[in-house]
Amino acid sequence: MSEKTARRGRLLVAGTALAVLSLGLSACGSTTKNTATSTSSSGSGSATTSASGSANPNAPLKTGLTVAFLPKQVNNPYFTTSDGGGKTALTKLGETYKEVGTSSATDTAGQVSYVNTLTQQQVAAIAVSAQDAGALCTALKQAMKNGIKVVTYDSDTNPDCRQVFVSQASSEDLGRSEVQLLGKQLNYTGDIAILSAAQTATNQNTWIGFMKDELKKPQYKNMKLVKVAYGNDDAQTSFQQTQGLMQQYPNLKGIISPTTVGIKAAAQYLSGSSYKGKVMLTGLGTPNDMRQYVKDGTVAGFELWDPGKLGQLAAYTAVALSSGQITGASGETFTAGDLGSYTIGASGIILLGKPTVFSKDNIDQFNF
Repeated sequence: MSEKTARRGRLLVAGTALAVLSLGLSACGSTTKNTATSTSSSGSGSATTSASGSANPNAPLKTGLTVAFLPKQVNNPYFTTSDGGGKTALTKLGETYKEVGTSSATDTAGQVSYVNTLTQQQVAAIAVSAQDAGALCTALKQAMKNGIKVVTYDSDTNPDCRQVFVSQASSEDLGRSEVQLLGKQLNYTGDIAILSAAQTATNQNTWIGFMKDELKKPQYKNMKLVKVAYGNDDAQTSFQQTQGLMQQYPNLKGIISPTTVGIKAAAQYLSGSSYKGKVMLTGLGTPNDMRQYVKDGTVAGFELWDPGKLGQLAAYTAVALSSGQITGASGETFTAGDLGSYTIGASGIILLGKPTVFSKDNIDQFNF
């Protein structure tokens, strides 16, 4: 099938995104969402910075810009929340929000096809959560050559393939803190496993690298990482991988799942098994997904940032880029609406902030 034909086949208009994760997530098809707001005379095409390419922090924000969100997987509750935050921010600014993407978290060719289509449509900016660090580069570079601003969020691509990466938090903080959480729960003793998403997921692999480095410290000498399993951000696969881990390693004491789909699926399996309360589970999850498992004792604690705010920050960044307020250079500062002021760091990275640890003591204070 040609790439042109594939693009045509993937551009399907979607219904309302699923708000609740089920074990029957579809592995085929695709979704497109488009919410238009009122436009101004600036139009909805791409905007560029000044001819010199320098930032003008006092430049007014353009309105009527089309900003497209391309998550790793549509109809995934995490991305439903994050992209919903992007939509909220764009609507406030008078922009047009668009979401496109595949329903599989491993359809890298699908992501490439969508980037190419968005480039042809001349959107102002693309906010993408990359399934693979390098696979999107050629398409994203072409988009930038066409004046389209590129922001990555949640999962980065190579730095030269985008202007800014909006990161959830420091990758090192996230990776090390998950090991620290589990270490305390296990009294620093026992075999552990990691249940990740796709093997190519940039953010997952970066976090896992820091997890492995944290485990080298003396306090973890009695903890051993026996396996890294991959659930491909699919609920059914992640459930089966958890079951497989327990069959392969019956003495397993703990699991870290740095993916919202994976940790919920693992909790579902453990809560209905003889391992409940005996095998500790932590990682990255949403309070609404994990509330019942914290309250029934399956999970003592886990962490995450607010995905809605992550999407908002990605949207504000895209508009600031399109308006010429920033170019993505280190040290540039801009205001992201109610989120406040942000400064771009090295390699064009913006950090949303520190993750929050959720437990039975505070989980009812959050609703996302």
